[in-house]
This record gives sequence, structure tokens and C-alpha cells, in this order.
Amino acid sequence: MSLAASIRKYPMHGKSNPRPLLNPWDGSRVGESFPIDAPGLEFLIRDAHESFSRYRKTSRWVRSELLLRISQGIGARAEEFAHRIMQEAGKPIRLARVEVTRAQSTFRWASEEARHFGGELIPLDSDLSARSHATAQCDWFPRGPVLAISPFNFPLNLAAHKVAPALAAGCTVLLKPPPQAPGASYLLHEVFSEAVQSINSSLGMSIEDARDRLDPRVFQVFLADNEVTSIAIRDPRLNSLSFTGSDRVGWMLRDQAARKKVSLELGGDAAVIVHSDANLKMAAERCAWGAFAYAGQVCISVQRIFVHQSVFGTFRQLFLEAVQSLVCGDPALEATVVGPVIDDAAANRIESWISEARNLGAVVELEGSRDSRLIRPWVLSSVPAGAQLASQEVFGPVACLESYSDLDTAIARVNQSRFGLQAGIFTAHLDSARLAFEELEVGGVIINDVPTFRSDRMPYGGVKDSGLGREGVRYALEEFSERRLRVDWKG
Repeated sequence: MSLAASIRKYPMHGKSNPRPLLNPWDGSRVGESFPIDAPGLEFLIRDAHESFSRYRKTSRWVRSELLLRISQGIGARAEEFAHRIMQEAGKPIRLARVEVTRAQSTFRWASEEARHFGGELIPLDSDLSARSHATAQCDWFPRGPVLAISPFNFPLNLAAHKVAPALAAGCTVLLKPPPQAPGASYLLHEVFSEAVQSINSSLGMSIEDARDRLDPRVFQVFLADNEVTSIAIRDPRLNSLSFTGSDRVGWMLRDQAARKKVSLELGGDAAVIVHSDANLKMAAERCAWGAFAYAGQVCISVQRIFVHQSVFGTFRQLFLEAVQSLVCGDPALEATVVGPVIDDAAANRIESWISEARNLGAVVELEGSRDSRLIRPWVLSSVPAGAQLASQEVFGPVACLESYSDLDTAIARVNQSRFGLQAGIFTAHLDSARLAFEELEVGGVIINDVPTFRSDRMPYGGVKDSGLGREGVRYALEEFSERRLRVDWKG
């Protein structure tokens, strides 16, 4: 039976009615899920709390080996992962395959970091008041069980960016996947379970082996309605919360999370500056890809493009040509770049924002069209400041062009946003790149590429309403750990 014809079930503890999982492209039923109830969630939280006390003491070797075998397991089932992502999230298959490859790398890098992540020795006798002491040791310790909440747009790799560093740090994990596309997370849990069984079967009977024997409860997956999930948000047995999603929901969860260590990745309205000395053809092609790949459903999709007035006309023409060359349609086809948005509600919202901007005076440079949940790319210019397209994250296939007279003005206009995740600048001059890096109020500045670029090792996160903390394996390890100091006397 083909994957497309198979109806997959994702059962959970507790009793609930099944929820259908629908393919965003054609509305076909590709699976069903059973959200957890409150007693079932209590069972999982207790397991995460109890298994942490043992897992935190496992060796770096066994954590590293676990993560490496998960990476290998993802690779062995890569096509199955990619098709689940395509069918449940509507992501074009070529982009789904890239996501799977990135998730493999995320777990592989976490395996490496698990071996080397450690503290430092601090000499104290260099200070007059502390010269009676020899050294201080500062080391990292796992904070405790992690509650991870991941979104539909990268249902595997954004889950990996929470699960992999948490496991590397010695933390247990409860993962709540997106209700629209939970399949990749459940398949990840299967791969994890196989890795645990493989490692445990290879261990002997020594004291060290007994200490390193893995409890399968250290990583668990659950689906739940908001009311049930809020129980986990408030529960003190879960020490950290890592959330990726909308800014409205993220900040609300931060307020509910009380004393938890909270990491938030909340997206934004990513901007690009195309300066007068830029390679316009390259900039146009990259901006088209960055704005419309996966229908703009990426936290760092290009939404605002500021172009120097001296090259605006040329860039506009090149950009529109590049956008029109993108293949739109069925995500199962290899050539497709722009597939459907996740559901009808998203499509309706995007259309309403476009209509609002047009009614307020925005100029349509390229008019898109809608066929069910497929929205072909829209390009507008002169979008008024009062329009939602100018102040909110559209999370859809819409890009806005604006001209500027000087670089300081462009930077100021980028910074007017309440968001600050990533931005890009295309320029041939180092001074312009340096100015952008120093003055743009964002978590990352990408030089001569779009802000849609992300490497899985780099620190990734935003400022202002774009969130708190940083992902990227090494940096997330620090989010899930806490420093502890030990001071030794000389005598």
C-alpha cells in the first residue's frame, strides 16, 4: 500500500475521539490522531520527571551514541519522513527532503556536542581577595525535563532542534507536535525507541553499563488540546519550555510558565535591503526563493524588500521574472516550489490582508490567484503603514517592495518593525555590511543572501517580539542547562 493510500493512526494515552489529518493540497484524509486527556498527560509528566533523575547521570558517550543512532535512523527512513511531511504539512517534496537531511545533521551535531559540552576552570589566586583559593570549577548541569512545542512548517527539524540538544544535555523531553502534522514526530519517536533498544542490548552487566542503560521514557510525544496542554505549561516538574510558533501564543505561554526557563522562537516579517551596488540578478532570484518557497510559511520568509531608488526599476523587473518562474501546485511533484498553505483559515486570512492593503492604496505589482488552499504569489508595493501586511507576519506567499534613498533610512525602516528575527542585505561594500550588522535590530544579519538562510549549527533566535533565547545545537544546550560553581581551597 502506498503512503498516500495509508491512513495512519497516532494513538495516545487517555480516551478521545479521533481527529482527521487532512492533506492541505487536496483535502484527502491521510491519518488521524487521538489527543491526550488530563490523566494521560499526568502519566507522561510523571514519567519524564522520574526518568530524569537517572538519565541526567548517563555518560556523555551513551548520550552521544543515542543521538548518532537517531541521526542514522532518520537517514534510513528519510523518504518515509519526507512523504509524511509532504502529505500532512503540504510542503513540496523537494523541500521536505531537505528538511529531513537537515534533521539528520541536527542530531549528528548534537551527538558531537554531547561529547564535548562542558565547563571551565577559573584560577582564583589572580585576585587579591581570593588568593587563598586555588581554582573554581564551573560546569553545566541539565535543568530538568523539557516541554517542547513545535510548529507545522518544519515538523521534523524544528522538533529536532528541541529534542536533540535536550537529550544531549541530559534532559528528558515531552514533545507536543503540531496537530496538523504530527506524523514526523511520531516517526521520530519510533527511531528513538529503536536506538534505545539497540544501545541497551549492546550494554553488559558492569556498574558503568547499568548506569548507562537507557529508560525509553526519556523522550515522549503527545498531542493535546490547549486546555490540557496548559496543565503541562504550569506544571513545576517540567523545568524548561521551548516553544516555536506565533508571537501571540508564545508570550501568553511565557506568562503561564511561571518559574520555567523559557525559550521562544516567534517569527517575524523578515526584511531584505538591496543596496545600489548589489548584484541585482542574484538578489532578485534569492529574494523570490526566500519569499515564496513553501508558500512563505517559514518564520524567516522574506516579507519586506527595501530597494535603493537608483536600482528599483531594474530590480523590480528581475524580481517579478524570478517569481513568475517558480513552479506552483501539487507538493508531490518534484518541480514544485510553491505549494498550498496549511488550511482554509490561513488562506482566508492572507487574502483578507491583501484586500486590506489594496483598499488602503497599495500597488499590485504581481497579482496572484487562489485555488482552494493554493495561493499563487502576490507582490505589492507602497503598502501603507496601517496595513497588516506592513506590521504583522503574513506567513504566506506575499512580498512587499519599497524604495529608499539612503542606507540609514532603509535600516531605520527595517527597525520600525516590532519583530527582530533575521534580516538580509545585498551589497558589494564591506562598510555597508558592517553598518547593517551594527544597526539592524535583529538576531541575525545575512550578508548577500536572504534572511531565510539558516544553518543548523548557528545561534538562531530573535529580539523584540521575535522571541527569547537561541536555538542552534550548541546554544540550545546552554538553554537547557544551568551553570554550577565549585570553589576549591588550596589547603
